[in-house]
Amino acid sequence: MSFTTDESRWSDVWLAATARGTTICGDFLAATALALALQGAGAGGLAVSGLLLAATLPLVVLAPLAGRLADRTDSRTLLVTIGFGQAAICALLAVVEHPVLVVGLVALLACGLAVTQPCLAALLPAMVRPADLPRASAISQTAVSLGALGGPVLAGLLVGQFGTRVPLLLDAATYLALVVAGLLLRTRRGGRPPATVSSEAALGSEAAASQTAVGSEAAASQTAVGSEAAASPAAAANGSAVSGGVATPGGTELGWRLRRDPLMLVMVVSTAVVIAAIGGINVIEVFFIRETLEGSATTYGLVSAAWMAGMLPGTWLAVRLARNLDDDAGLVRGVLATLAVCSLMVLLASTVPAAGVLVPLWLVGGAANGGENVFANLLTARRAPEAMRARAYASYGAAVQGGSMAGFLLGGALLAVVPPRPLIAGAGVVGLLVVLVFVPVVTRAVRRSSSAGLATPGRPAEPEPAAGDTVGPWLSASHARGSGTSSS
Repeated sequence: MSFTTDESRWSDVWLAATARGTTICGDFLAATALALALQGAGAGGLAVSGLLLAATLPLVVLAPLAGRLADRTDSRTLLVTIGFGQAAICALLAVVEHPVLVVGLVALLACGLAVTQPCLAALLPAMVRPADLPRASAISQTAVSLGALGGPVLAGLLVGQFGTRVPLLLDAATYLALVVAGLLLRTRRGGRPPATVSSEAALGSEAAASQTAVGSEAAASQTAVGSEAAASPAAAANGSAVSGGVATPGGTELGWRLRRDPLMLVMVVSTAVVIAAIGGINVIEVFFIRETLEGSATTYGLVSAAWMAGMLPGTWLAVRLARNLDDDAGLVRGVLATLAVCSLMVLLASTVPAAGVLVPLWLVGGAANGGENVFANLLTARRAPEAMRARAYASYGAAVQGGSMAGFLLGGALLAVVPPRPLIAGAGVVGLLVVLVFVPVVTRAVRRSSSAGLATPGRPAEPEPAAGDTVGPWLSASHARGSGTSSS
């Protein structure tokens, strides 16, 4: 069992964030390059949506298995093995040309993402104290946004000069960042007891530690291996357990299920439905900019980057807001509010006369998207027990990607019969209507959560560990534009 200092704890956060940002840059680089290549070859909306579906379907279908694997297998083993595998797949993508092979390799690449996303998501809460989780989440999201910001811009420049092979080879190289992170990260989870102990457990014997780990709910309210410190009386009064240093509702870890947690369930469902409504923008956008607005490939890359640029300030603003939210219901309302802003920006985009006018709208939409990421990740980290946290993130990611998949299908199918501009307007209107429908649903979910003893009206317990403590164990996972959780 290893021990880390506060400095090394934050070095893990920065290392994981750098790895995620690097792979996200490669992902967006490759995705944009492939979309431009299809459009340039005369392919229609169905072809683009088919490519996006290949990159999404494994994240949905494999979510239960992938989340369980990430919870039960050593994170270092997963990151190193899958990182090498994904680099090899991207290298193959750079040399194959047959559309069927391309789609198959993209789907295989997504199988690896289905595991690494929840693995990285569950590692982040293990690296920091509960009070520092918003900041750590913002650092990770900032790295993701920077990577997603650079990917489309590089693709717009490189595709015009070198075609698709160079961007895909660069994507292969970026996946080696996962290998480096897996080898260097001190924080590990899955496959063995978490490298997370309180100062009291560190000074105790192995027998005392094992007794703590097997303790009942009453024992857990005093001390637990893998948690930062004892659960506070306030946490116990809220019907919460403390896992991985974060208060989680629902008592024991074995008793927690997504479908039994009203707040988590309504957050997941509302996000997925809104994404299904506006997710088609990812398919429609390339045709809207290149054909309707007559923009260049470089313009398309710059407009796409504007959304990611907006996510940077939006993420840090959401961190400040999250610190002032006294209950988990506030985080759910924050998710709804940011989804409404994203939908509104999509609606306004349908009125622009030139591609450049999309930039300020995408900046605002990206800021809302960044805030939604922070609120959703914090809610999941608070309410899911540490031992099931990867499964919780995988379930959320599956719902989000399922919504994206529905949006891709609708966007690609409708684009064959309806021009891009009215399609974008319709997507924005439907997204806003969905948010309005879910406002009373959230209110009822808050009441059910309170009556079931799952509400957390106060902040999670945030004890101050002594210097040198190790604290127990994110999309994404990042979030793709209008799609909730990121594809990296």
